[in-house]
Amino acid sequence: QVHLVESGGGLVQAGGSLRLSCAHSGRFFSQYNMAWFRQAPGKEREFAAAISSGGDRTVYADSVKGRFTISRDNAKNTVYLQMNSLKPEDTAVYYCAADTSRSYYITKPGFDSWGQGTQVTVSS
Repeated sequence: QVHLVESGGGLVQAGGSLRLSCAHSGRFFSQYNMAWFRQAPGKEREFAAAISSGGDRTVYADSVKGRFTISRDNAKNTVYLQMNSLKPEDTAVYYCAADTSRSYYITKPGFDSWGQGTQVTVSS
């Protein structure tokens, strides 16, 4: 069973930084590709970043590339999202997701288990 808990959200001024964490309490974390998605008010959930199970491959949305960094610590069953140079348009609920199929390939539809989300608000 996959149980994901996000933390680290909050209110920050534009240009500031936040680091989100997502802890997994079940088994097989090191076998899952992991990702962060986000959903702004009135908008659909969108992909932000993903990392392979071993941490050797990452994928980013164009909107966050160069500002956000995804990483993981398999010994701690945790995935992180370091967010720098934040903009008001980054305001959203951020969700952690796992691909429990254990696929080698990182594919957005593959993420099938979700956390409850953490709110990030960037003020101008």
